[in-house]
Amino acid sequence: MKVPPEFAGERLDRFLATHLGSRAAAERAVAAGALVDGVSRDKSHRLMGGEDVVVAAPQIVPDLPAPPPPRIVWEDEHVLVVDKPAGLVVHPGAGHASGTLVHSLAGKIAGGEPGRPGVVHRLDRDTSGLMALARSDEAHRRLQELVRERAFERTYLALIRGRPRSRSGRIEAAIGRDRGDPTRISLDTDSPRDAVTNFEVEQAWPELALLRIRLETGRMHQIRVHLAAVELPVVGDAVYGVRDPELGRQFLHAAELAFPHPFSGERVETRSELPEDLAQYLAAIER
Repeated sequence: MKVPPEFAGERLDRFLATHLGSRAAAERAVAAGALVDGVSRDKSHRLMGGEDVVVAAPQIVPDLPAPPPPRIVWEDEHVLVVDKPAGLVVHPGAGHASGTLVHSLAGKIAGGEPGRPGVVHRLDRDTSGLMALARSDEAHRRLQELVRERAFERTYLALIRGRPRSRSGRIEAAIGRDRGDPTRISLDTDSPRDAVTNFEVEQAWPELALLRIRLETGRMHQIRVHLAAVELPVVGDAVYGVRDPELGRQFLHAAELAFPHPFSGERVETRSELPEDLAQYLAAIER
């Protein structure tokens, strides 16, 4: 795996922990032999960014069926917009050498880093919904610029535990990798990056609420971290909230995606309905 620039200065074990899921798994990987640009390094080795890190692939027990491939909802010769199902990892990484979204779209997307063709923004594995992908190097460069300019309009639906104090709100709090646990994102960080989340209440119940969320920034785990920070955790979020066995994943869906076309400038608008598992969960609440 290639070390992204934002990990410059990070310890090898902390970088690996973000990919392997825990510090214990990272330490096991280093003990078994971790190579940085072909050289064996210990866990305290400081990364510079851009290196290739190789570790032994963990054993994976395929006890769950593979998620379905993404559905293409909009396309032209430059851009694809797909509807990603929950459970599908976006690109290869530790423990996911195959069966990812980019594998399923091989030959249809291009540009950017090797192993991550076409990817300009991501969704967590257990978040469903809309993603835009590039189909050429130039399209990738232009889409990345639109992301940096915050020209992407991303709207999510999230079911949260608790009742917001108002019908709408704005959460503005910098987030980054947690000081004590590099596998988590939090407000308690040595590498804060600005993050802004806006929300409106779509529907409310005594102990739950369905929020329509609009992102101004697109940081890793931003919605889940921000909502947990104001004591409104996303239902089913096992990392920042409480796991829900009936749902099996966080109730978070990228429902709308709009952006100016990277070549023509014309507005592209796409929408995705709630997938069946989330729709059924809501229906059960309303009964």
